[in-house]
Amino acid sequence: MKPFQFISATNPGDAVARLTKNPEAAFLGGGTNLLDLMKEHVSLPNEIIDIGNLSLKEIKATATGFHLGALAKNTETANHPLIRKHLPLLSKAILAGASAQIRNMATNGGNLLQRTRCSYFYDISMPCNKRVPGSGCAALEGFNRMHAIFGWSEQCVAVYPSDMAIALSALNATVKVKTSVAERLIPFKDFHLLPGNHPEKDNSLAHGELITGIEIPNNSLAAHSAYVKVRDRNSYAFALVSVAAGLSLNGNLIQSAHLAMGGVAHKPWRALQAEDFLKGKPATIANFTKAAELEMASAKALPNNRFKIEMGRKTLINALQLAFKG
Repeated sequence: MKPFQFISATNPGDAVARLTKNPEAAFLGGGTNLLDLMKEHVSLPNEIIDIGNLSLKEIKATATGFHLGALAKNTETANHPLIRKHLPLLSKAILAGASAQIRNMATNGGNLLQRTRCSYFYDISMPCNKRVPGSGCAALEGFNRMHAIFGWSEQCVAVYPSDMAIALSALNATVKVKTSVAERLIPFKDFHLLPGNHPEKDNSLAHGELITGIEIPNNSLAAHSAYVKVRDRNSYAFALVSVAAGLSLNGNLIQSAHLAMGGVAHKPWRALQAEDFLKGKPATIANFTKAAELEMASAKALPNNRFKIEMGRKTLINALQLAFKG
């Protein structure tokens, strides 16, 4: 691990000011991803700014929905009475991720900032455009079983690993960010980025910006939501395919569907084609199947992950069925 200076920030403004001044500095929240990257020499900050003691840990109801503090732990969030009652989809997604020990350390803001678990990204002997722009993508023609089927480019085929973020995407969350001059709100659909020609850029944060919270609007999905995660083993594994599904129903009629997929793209993949098809239609197996087929029609497999297209179709159908049953 490269030597670094360790500094504890006294408040959010102090944290932002310190990071802004040093392009090689990094924030430390729970550290569950950053420390791994540092040990593998993937990330080499010369200064660590500890934000763990900042007062950004509150979880509360607001006039328009719910607020999640950026430094609240994943475990605290998943098990909070407000979240369990009003946002069970989020609770289920968080509890499907990582292990209890990691969830006890990981923060909400840090969860959103996870970097890909692509093995070529972690192996500094291999070319990776995300790690070293312009060096190439070893996964493109390498072993790409875990990789993307939507939105990938010739520059990067990696997938985004979070479970929590998949639910937040379906819930139309907004990320609250402190900058050096003000605060700004980033709609969740715009927070994470597809790789395009700049896979080194995971999200729309500028250096020096700090996530302070996550805002989730009120919704009518609590009674009909599900999170389905398909993986190689039942724990300690990232998703091959996951689906967060929420249905707003009037009897058997779907007023709106909220669907997001994980394990399939460089960002949480909002299943908009499936959502559009289901709106105003009866909640039937036939309609769930057609919606899934429409969504997966635009998937583009790599040599080792063609199975993800059929897996994605079946997982979408399964999640919709479970959400409908409530």
